[in-house]
Amino acid sequence: MREEIRDKRGRRFVLLAVCCAAAAMPLTFTGPAVALPSISRSLGADPVALNWVTNAFMLTFGSSLMAAGALADSFGRKRVFIGGLVAFLLFSIGLAFAGNIVWFDVLRALQGIGAAAAFSGGMASLAQEFDENERLRAFSLVGASFGVGLAFGPITSGLMVEAFGWPAIFALVVLLAGLSLALGAVFLRETRDPDAAGLDWKGAASFTAALTTLTFGILQGPESGWSHPLVIAILVASALLFLAFWRIERSVARPMLDLTLFRYPRFVGVQLLAAAPAYGFVVLLILLPVRFIGIEGMSAVAGGRMMIAMSAPLLILPIAAGLLTRWFRPAAICGVGLLLSAVGLFWLGRFPVGSEPSTLFAPLLLIGLGISLPWGLMDGLAVSVVPKERAGMATGIFSTTRVAGEGIALAIVTAILSALTASNLGAEAGANAGAMAQRIVTGNLAQAALLAPETSHAALLRAYGDAFSALLLLLTVITVATAAVVFFFIGRGDKAVDDDEIEADALSFEAIACGETGTSRSNL
Repeated sequence: MREEIRDKRGRRFVLLAVCCAAAAMPLTFTGPAVALPSISRSLGADPVALNWVTNAFMLTFGSSLMAAGALADSFGRKRVFIGGLVAFLLFSIGLAFAGNIVWFDVLRALQGIGAAAAFSGGMASLAQEFDENERLRAFSLVGASFGVGLAFGPITSGLMVEAFGWPAIFALVVLLAGLSLALGAVFLRETRDPDAAGLDWKGAASFTAALTTLTFGILQGPESGWSHPLVIAILVASALLFLAFWRIERSVARPMLDLTLFRYPRFVGVQLLAAAPAYGFVVLLILLPVRFIGIEGMSAVAGGRMMIAMSAPLLILPIAAGLLTRWFRPAAICGVGLLLSAVGLFWLGRFPVGSEPSTLFAPLLLIGLGISLPWGLMDGLAVSVVPKERAGMATGIFSTTRVAGEGIALAIVTAILSALTASNLGAEAGANAGAMAQRIVTGNLAQAALLAPETSHAALLRAYGDAFSALLLLLTVITVATAAVVFFFIGRGDKAVDDDEIEADALSFEAIACGETGTSRSNL
């Protein structure tokens, strides 16, 4: 009995360790978003370099998650969790002392690698500590912890920026990561997958390179022009690297990405669900602070306060979503949530730039309410559709889809907003329309105005405001379509994929691959 109580207490501390790490993660991209105008003034940068402030972290975080999940299964989940937290801590401290934008972006990329290891190791460890319904509730608490970081990250970062300057935004990140490291080192037990075959290095390298070139091409497009030979070459290289990754994963015995899992509708549905919040919520965490602070002239604290309306529901509703699964199917909860978020996006698009801030609270709140419902179920669903022993792989695939989707979504949405703004600037901007739009969407109206002095401040605001409203309408359509697709796929049965099914399909899949490539497992 005493041993059982000790084990239960230990599991709670393990959950607390993972929750602290989860709360630190959103601070690493909401903080820099709020501080972006200050970072720009302090370090100086062109629009592409400023975009990398956010994208560098999301790119390396997203592209490293599958590799980190495979390493966690092979070499130990605790080891990967602790190692990732140490790296995350060191690079977070280094960011506060970065002397120029190049070093800042490099450290952001390295910070993302550490975060990926900590996240994958922690989530895979958590899957070993809890079973079935307890696991779903535990992951709901992790989702709520992520929500705490999202809810209070903008306002906390705003206070830090105004009181101590932009380097202070990393103080809370370091504090939470340090607490997680201490708890994890003491209470986490080492586990691994006995059947794991190590890391698929070729797959990891090709996937990371493909994602990097795709993101770079999307970010460079608005600056250089989509027909520029450099942009075309980068995007073609990305397509070839993704093709190489697909062929590598079909030929190795134990791939980083098990392609056979995509034959199961529920697994596909979970991956679509992972990408769903990217367009309807996550991109707004970056774009709205730029609008409020850089365009509308709010203070960092006021801009952070506005963001609480959208992110505050993540404090409670992810836990409530986990409880609702006792009475409603996860597909129904997720679908309804995404539809509510879509209504909020459409509503927000009805308010032009410069509207009274109080009028925006209701649509922002509705977006947050809607996205909170699937948010609390996503992580638990990710590990529920594969065997427990493959939890690291499942977490890696799911988290990669989510974070890589968020990074690509941010790059695409920023490019669309820039293009729409450029088209709205009119003849006065002339050949400088693209360069002006790039600076406007990063919140630098002053530099944009210098490129075309004859363009009035009101015209710049109108061009940006009309583009932002059109973008929100597009995001509404995407969110509604995603809700329908996710509902269809996740709603098709509740049966998880088991090891026998995976092995049978893997052998069948390998036979097809061997027939195409002339190789066999014995020759690998």
